[in-house]
Parts: sequence; C-alpha cells; structure tokens
Amino acid sequence: MVRRVAVIGAGVGGLASIKCCLDEGLEPTCFERSEDIGGLWRYTDSRDGGRISVYRSVITNTSKEMSCFSDFPCPEDFPSFLPHGLLLEYFRMYSRHFDLLRHIRFRTTALSVRKRADFATSGQWEVVTETNGIRESHIFDAVMVCTGHFQEPYLPLAFFPGIDTRFKGQYLHSQEYKDAEAFRGKRVLVVGIGNTGGDLSVELSRVAAKVFLSARSNTWVVSRVSDHGFPFDMVNTTRFNHFLDWFLPSAITKRIRFRKFNSWFNHANYGLASTKSSNFKIIVNEELPFCLLSGTVVLKPKVRKFTESSAVFEDGTTEENIDVVLFATGYSFSFAFLEESVRSLFDDNRSLYKRIFPPQLEKPTLAIIGLVQLTGSVMVGAEMQARWVTGIFAGWNKLPPTSKMMADVLKKKPPVKRNPSERENLKLSFISYTDEIASCAGIKPSVLRLLLTDPRLALAIFFGPCTPYQYRLVGRGKWSGARDAILTQWQRTLKPLRTRVVDDSSDGSDGWCWMCLLALPVALTAGFLLSRHPWPGWSPWAG
Repeated sequence: MVRRVAVIGAGVGGLASIKCCLDEGLEPTCFERSEDIGGLWRYTDSRDGGRISVYRSVITNTSKEMSCFSDFPCPEDFPSFLPHGLLLEYFRMYSRHFDLLRHIRFRTTALSVRKRADFATSGQWEVVTETNGIRESHIFDAVMVCTGHFQEPYLPLAFFPGIDTRFKGQYLHSQEYKDAEAFRGKRVLVVGIGNTGGDLSVELSRVAAKVFLSARSNTWVVSRVSDHGFPFDMVNTTRFNHFLDWFLPSAITKRIRFRKFNSWFNHANYGLASTKSSNFKIIVNEELPFCLLSGTVVLKPKVRKFTESSAVFEDGTTEENIDVVLFATGYSFSFAFLEESVRSLFDDNRSLYKRIFPPQLEKPTLAIIGLVQLTGSVMVGAEMQARWVTGIFAGWNKLPPTSKMMADVLKKKPPVKRNPSERENLKLSFISYTDEIASCAGIKPSVLRLLLTDPRLALAIFFGPCTPYQYRLVGRGKWSGARDAILTQWQRTLKPLRTRVVDDSSDGSDGWCWMCLLALPVALTAGFLLSRHPWPGWSPWAG
C-alpha cells in the first residue's frame, strides 16, 4: 500500500501532484531546489544556477478558463491571458487555498532516486536530497517526477557549420534571454520559429537594427483573439469540433483548417506555410505578421553555414554583419537523478504508458508528470495525470498487465524524428489525451447521459469550450461547483473587459437558445456514435 510519496519539483505539475496526493489520503513530500514555487513561470533576472525561467514579457498562450486547475477557477477579474506575474499569483492562491506549502521542502535538490533492494516486492524508492550542503536519505513508497520537459537547453551547434569555429559574433540559447535591451542597435538572427522564436523576433524588432528569423518548417500563425474577440482556444477547443475532426475525412478537415488559418492572412505570401504542406506546426503570435509586413522582421530559410560575420542560407542568400545569433531551438529532457536502470526503460515520453508510467517496472510506483506537450494547456494535462496516478497509488485504479501496456506503447509510438528538440514528438490532441486519462480515472463526463438529465449542461459541454471543470462533474474528486463554473465561464472571460460599458441593445440569448435546440439532434447522434466507436488519440493540429 502506497502511503509516503516523493514529489520532485514545485512547478505546476508538482503543486497539482501534492494536492491530488492529499485528496487521496497520501502523505506527499515535495523537494524543490529553488526558494519558491512556480517552476519556469517564476521569472527572475538571474541567469545563474542553471534554473530555467520565462522571459520578462511572456504572456500565456492558453486562456485562463482553459488553463486553470479543475476545481479552482482563476479570479474573474484576471485577464484571459496572463502575464507570468499574475499566473504565479494564481499558483500562490491555489497553494494557500489547499494548504500545499507545508508539504514543500525548498532549497532542496533531489540528487538520486534509486530502487530499494526489495523493490520487486515493496516498490519502494530511496531518495537522496541535499539542503544547504547537508545530504539526507529518505524512503518513499512512490515517486512523482514533476520537472517537466523544459530541463536542458538544446543547442544543436553541429547542424550549423562555422557557428563555433568561424563566427566572430555572439551566439546564445533563448534560455539566456531576459529582455531586449542588450540587443539594441544590433543585427540579430533568430533560429527557430516556435512560439519562443516568434515572440523574441517581435520583441527584438523594437530595438534591434534588423531581425532575421530562420524557419525550416511550415508554420501557421494564429492569434489569441478569435471570432468576435473571444480567446482562440475557447472558440476552437470544443467537443463538437473534435467530433468533426474524427467524423470527417482528414483531407476535408485539413482543407477547413488551412482555409481558416488563411482567412487572417495568406501564409504562402509571407513564406510561412503552404496548403500543400503535410507537416507543419502552429504558433500563437498576433504581431509577427505585421512585423513581416513592415520589414522589421525578415523571414529566412534554414541556415546552411556561418562565416566570420554572416549567415548563409539554404536558398543561397547571405545576410552580412550578423552581431548575434539567438537559438530558439527548444529543450531536451533527462532525469539525471534517476538511476540508469530506470532511465534506460524510456528514451523519451513515447516509451511511457499513457506518457506517464515506465511499463517495464516491476511495481507502478514511479510516475512522470507533465512530460507531454498538448494542443491545449499542459497545466490541465498535468493535473489530469496526477489525479489518475494518485488514484492508482491509493488503490482505487489499476494498471493493466505489462504486456498490454507495452503493446499500447508500441501501437502509439510514431517514427523517431531526427531533431530531439522537436516537441511534435510530445504533442497530442488536448481533448483526446485528457479524455483518455479521464476515462482511466473514471472521471470523464458522459454527454449522452447529461443530455437526458441536464440538457443545458450537456450542450454547454459539447458545443462550448472544453474547460477543465468538465472533469469534476463525476467520479472521485467530484466538485459541487463544477456545473456552475461551466455555465458561467463566458461571464468570467468578459468580466475583466467591463472597465468601460457601452450601450449595446442587441441580445443574442434567443439566438443561443434556438441554436441549442437545433443542435440537440447533432449532440445525440455524436454521443451515440462515440459511445460505440471512440475516436483514436489523433491530434488535428499536429499535421
């Protein structure tokens, strides 16, 4: 019987894990090497100690309603997209509300996590920690690793001949970036067009003499602001849209998606993406198209090599007098504190059962939390993982036999990609994955059942945003406030905008009622079909 649980890391995954352990009557002890909670979301000016944090200007890409803990909505007066300071304040509120801080040992580093000699029967772990130079050894019944996937900067210098032998300028990884002031008046090349590369290119364009952005993949750019000014993820991440992605042929869904993306601006004209591309990524950035249009950012293809002061690109063009190369090439992850025999069981998260459990361990007492990249908020995914894992530790849920877990891993494991920093290796459909884990934990809501008992709620769940409160309607951890949180989510979204009220006599409530009535047959049909033929965990956004 698991009782004592070690939680490594006090970021969002660690906080959720502590809370879920307490919900299941377990005894968590969290080891956090820094002096505070928040993980990478706790911004600091310091570049020392190898700690990774966000840059000064960062704002969340997912809205507050789609990113919050499932039984603790963000304050209604918080904006929909949070600067890092407000998000950290939300984590503090969550920690105070559920009394989590007393279970965290700050300034304590986990040096090693090793199986005990009797692990095959006990499932126990020996955890060695260090606090202020003093080492301690602890015995735990289970371990939850919550260090995430932003662990070690991936700096692929070998793919850029000349960068470390001939180039006379400065080069650095985006981990070292805090703000744009150090780049004032310089000619900067940003390598990598993920969310970070796009954000930094825009920010640097305000002070740099020139910014070049090197992209090697097809990239679609979307805005946080969607139809009628609502958050993009709340409008698009719905069970109805997810049903259409499953129901319609993939060629049709891709065409619809590309047409939607191009309705903002033609990506081919900007050199970003073509509708003929089969592999692509999506980034969130409202300002990048204007920067490209105004010439303050210039898009370039993949870098072929560097000379003393220039970059030569695959298309044969050269940009001279480059002062700084900023690599926004992502992160790799390793778990140096885990003993080698355990690390060797999974080369990446695709070797983990449900992206959580090493399936070949004799006892399922090690869980990797948050090592997953979703098309929605990883915060929600990490909490969902923690709820299922702690239910297993407490004996309420069971894992299948090792052979079935291995078969599931092999079935879902895609071909290995060349670049270990490509987080497409981790990316999964938000709804598919959270529903899958929720089903394992017995907390997935049934739209069909709700249609018969609470039609208003069922329609809000099916046609509205798939907010995390949906996973608090049934099963263990059911929250009495979940229904109200779902039905008032749009009010909380609009509340911070009501700082100046204008007269608008139009009332869309009647139209909404008629739409719900017309949509009822669709929801019933979808619920029936999905109860008989559940869709696979395929992501419509991963390309």
